[in-house]
Amino acid sequence: MSVESPVASRQRLSERVRAVPPSGIRKFFDVIATMPDVISLGVGEPDFTTPPQIVEEGVRSLRAGRTHYTSNFGTLDLRRALSTHLDRLYGLHYEPEGEICVTVGASEAVAAAMAAIVATGASCSMR
Repeated sequence: MSVESPVASRQRLSERVRAVPPSGIRKFFDVIATMPDVISLGVGEPDFTTPPQIVEEGVRSLRAGRTHYTSNFGTLDLRRALSTHLDRLYGLHYEPEGEICVTVGASEAVAAAMAAIVATGASCSMR
């Protein structure tokens, strides 16, 4: 099996796609990656390897057949565990069935929160 070179692969793309410049944030991440004393949290990645017990739990979950999409809110079991955790740690009670939503990352959480509280056509004034 031969692998196409990145140049050959790029030539297969439409001119419109080839004309899109690299994103500024991607350039920033590339620069940060060359700096050994800098921890970049820009894409939400930790500065440590995933602990073995978490890797093993992921493998067990996959072997058990948990390979399908879940609810957009996160599984009910996870939301129940979060409700219990928040109650035990902070004395806060949220109903897992309707008051807890699990997102795939902070960007999705912020976007969902903003969509929930900002009205369509709203503007911000610095007066």
